[in-house]
This record gives sequence, structure tokens and C-alpha cells, in this order.
Amino acid sequence: MILPRLIACLACVALPAAGAEYEATLGSTDPGAPVVTLRTTTDFDVLAPVLETYLGDAGPLAIRYEQWGSNDLLRLTRADCAADTPGADLIISSAVHHMVALVNDGCASPHVSPQTQRLERDLIWRDELFGLTREPVVMVYNRDLVPAWDVPRSRFDLLDLMRPDNSRFRGRVATCDIEESGLGFLLAFADSLEATTFGGLLEGFGGSNAVATCCSAEIIDGVVRGDYLVAYNVLGSYALGRAATEPRLGIVAPSDYTLLLSRAAMIPSGAANTAGARQLLDYLLSDAGRRALAQARLWAELDAREGDTLEVPSDTSAASRYIPLSLAMLVAMDAQTRAAFIDTWRGTLGAGDAGDAD
Repeated sequence: MILPRLIACLACVALPAAGAEYEATLGSTDPGAPVVTLRTTTDFDVLAPVLETYLGDAGPLAIRYEQWGSNDLLRLTRADCAADTPGADLIISSAVHHMVALVNDGCASPHVSPQTQRLERDLIWRDELFGLTREPVVMVYNRDLVPAWDVPRSRFDLLDLMRPDNSRFRGRVATCDIEESGLGFLLAFADSLEATTFGGLLEGFGGSNAVATCCSAEIIDGVVRGDYLVAYNVLGSYALGRAATEPRLGIVAPSDYTLLLSRAAMIPSGAANTAGARQLLDYLLSDAGRRALAQARLWAELDAREGDTLEVPSDTSAASRYIPLSLAMLVAMDAQTRAAFIDTWRGTLGAGDAGDAD
């Protein structure tokens, strides 16, 4: 995607800074214009149109966009916090357990405004962490290769597809690698708290040679190509975006329950441009910002059915499970808990490929 206000695509013309997956600068070319440094796990092509809408009315301003893997972003933000040095002005991550930990460690600045005060209660924590999006976690499948009677509508259905020794789904089910992806770990951990099927799913993944890899966009590509027939725990925002132009991609919100993720935003305590970060954050939380996020498919209501592109259960309220912005997420950051969880994962799926974005 080529955006009219994109003035530099650094990743295309030079090696990015160590650790960053992608860098770009949006907005004003005036050397004297204020700059907001945004570090995020969100793919540039997904979030950039939202930022373009903001920049259209923001006056002379540049946004330096840095796309990071969630684990690397956590390490970098912790280092900036410990050294009390300026880094990002605003951080947005899908690995909300990382963000809760950073806030709990005193690495965020509080922000109170009319926009934050009107937020839904599940989208704000300590006036320092703010949920920006509403994204269902879905299963995707290849419409050309998976007949209607084989489409999994629930985790139980997916288990049934993987169980037979001669299953055509053997080696062709994909999911996120929890060791390399902070988001992948979060989603699997949330499953372990919700699903009576979680142990069975792990056994099913291992017994059917499921592929643990990175990341939502890449996994979706694999489903469209036919490398995988079905993928589990994929971000609905990326799937809906791809399905808009790819009729082979089917998307299911599981009927037993559907996880709903809110990407979390915080202003680091050492931000150099706190005022600019607050203005951008308030826009993203405003009605106009939410409309722009919805247009980018980063805000999806299950009841809206997304024009029937997203196949949803009949009782969406009973099936919805929100991943909280709260201290409950610190359980996922406990070193012993994480190590035990990963050991269980390795015992079934083994180590996955490198990579970490979402």
C-alpha cells in the first residue's frame, strides 16, 4: 500500500534499526515539525490508514512508525524504563499481558481526558493502559479445499477433524508459535483458562503434526495458498482485511467461545513528546478514531456479522470472552508459569519457526 503522506519508507531503502521489523515516517516533511514516535506490534499496512486520517487534521506533525515483534518491544521498553531514557512516545501492543506488566512496573504515564473517562470499563486500567481495538480471535479455512460439512464451528469440531490417523488435515492445521510470539502465548494461555478442550487441543495438534509458526498474516497467507486447510487462533482483524479481496478465505468465530482482544496503548514514563502522544491517543479513543479503526477492521462487533464475512454463533453474547486489561494478566508473566506452559507446549508441538509480529 502506498500512502500519499508517507514520506520515507526506511525499511525499503536501508536496514532498519536493530530489532525493528519496519520503520516509516508519516506526515509533515518540515524539519521543525513535532514528531511522535509510535512503537507498535501492529502491521504498518493495517494501522497506517488510521494514522493518515488523524494527520489530515492534526496540523504540522510527523509520526515515526516503528513496527516491532511483541517480545522485542517488551525488552526494549523495559530497558528504556530502567534507564529512564526517552524511547517511544506511544506504545501499542497486542500482547496485553506485556503491557499490564509494564504499567505494573511503573513504566507508564497516567493520562486522564474526556476521551479516557468515557471508555468502557474493560478498556482502561489505572488511567495508564487503554484498550483501542476489539478484535475477535478466529479460525480460518480455505473455502475451495474444505467442504461445508468439514468447516469447524467450534474447538470440538476442530478436535474431531484432527483425531483420525488418516485425517486429511494431518500436517495442514496451523496455529501461532507461543515461544516466538507474545500474542501467540497470550492467546494459548487464555485458552487454557477458558477451555475444557485445551488439553485435547494440544494432544490433537501434536498427534496431527499441526504447524506452529508466525504470525497471523503469514498463517492466513498459508491458508489462502492451500498450505494449510485450517488455522486456529488468528486475529480476526487481519483475516477480515484479507477476506475483503480473497474469496477463498473463510472465517469462523468459534461457537463454544470467542476470545476478544483489545490492543493496549500506553504513554511511557520517559516519553519525549508526551503532549503529542496524548493528542494521538485521544484521537484513537474518540468516536472519529473508533470509526477509523472500524474501517481498518480493528474494531469488530460480533453482532454486526461483518457483512456475513465472519461466521458467528447464534448467541454472540454467551460466546464472547474478553481478554482483560487487569492484574489477572500478570499470571501469564510469571516466570515459573510461563516455563511450565512452554514445556507442555514443547512436549506436544515442539519448537516453531522464528518470527514475532501481530
